[in-house]
Formats: sequence, structure tokens, C-alpha cells
Amino acid sequence: MLPTIVSRVYHITTFVWYLLLIYLLLNTQYSHTLPGVFLYAGQWKYLTFLNLFVVTSFWLLFTYDRALVYPEDLDAFIPLWLNHAVHTVVLPLILLELFNTPHQYPKRRTGLLILGLVSISYLLWVLWIYYAAGAWVYPLLGQFNRLGLVLFFSVSLLLVMLLYLLGEKLTSLIWGLADKTKKHK
Repeated sequence: MLPTIVSRVYHITTFVWYLLLIYLLLNTQYSHTLPGVFLYAGQWKYLTFLNLFVVTSFWLLFTYDRALVYPEDLDAFIPLWLNHAVHTVVLPLILLELFNTPHQYPKRRTGLLILGLVSISYLLWVLWIYYAAGAWVYPLLGQFNRLGLVLFFSVSLLLVMLLYLLGEKLTSLIWGLADKTKKHK
């Protein structure tokens, strides 16, 4: 009974936290136009609130060259704590979820197909923004030629799929598998 209550409290708290972040991100106001920031599609151009599993890519790129993913101009109206809420707090929440809830993964092929479709949809959105606005959502993308973009997007998709497989493996190690052959069908 106690683990069920803890699990429910965790999920409700995480859900409320998530709603708060969406509210804050969508209601961020700024008093002046920032160069190159939110030119087209407003806050919707990032879709961060739909894809909070961005810890790895965001912080690797931020560490390498902050301007590639989060220009300093954003600090003027997105507080540091909110940036960390969207790009950092996600990791401990994912880890808590891993230890708190025994997820049942679909067949590996189905899971990877769904993940691939969602990733390609996001990629199409990023490409649409570039087509419509003439500027990349993330300045990093402007550093690549066409072949470089294809390689970057391919490696990104591969990384996302590897993270999915890691999650599947960690879930298996922590919770065990009811049907060890299911994921290989």
C-alpha cells in the first residue's frame, strides 16, 4: 500500500510541476525584442515542454558553446531557475520515475518506431521553422552544410534510440522482465 501512495504522490507532484513549467514558459513576457530570439512561432518554436528529455544534448552543447543552443539574450527574460527546471531537473525526475514505476515497454520495434516518428515530427517542425523564418531554431544548425545537417540529425536520432534502449535495459535490471522474449519479437 505504501509504495502505491508514494508512487501516486510522485506522479501527481511531477504532473503539477510539469503544468507549472508549461504555464511559466508560455507566459514569459519580455519588454524588448531580443535579436534572433522567438522571431517565428514564439515559444512554440522550441517545443521544449513536449520533449523534456533534453538533458544530454542541451548541456553537452551548452558546455561546448552556449550560443549554439541558449543565447545569453535569453537570460534577460527566462530566469536561471526556469532554465534549469526545463533542462536539468528532468534528469532526476527521470531517474526517480525509473526506480518508482515498473514500466512495461512495447515490443522493441514498436517502441523504436514510435520514437522515430516523434523524432522525425520534431525534425520536420525545426525544418519548417527554418523554411518559414529563414533562421534556425538552434544557432548550432546554421554551422552545418547539408551533409553535416543530415549527419547531425542522424546521430541525434541514433542517440535518442540508444537512450531508449538504455531505459529499457535499466528498467529490466531494476524491475526484471515478466517476459524476456517479448522485447525481441
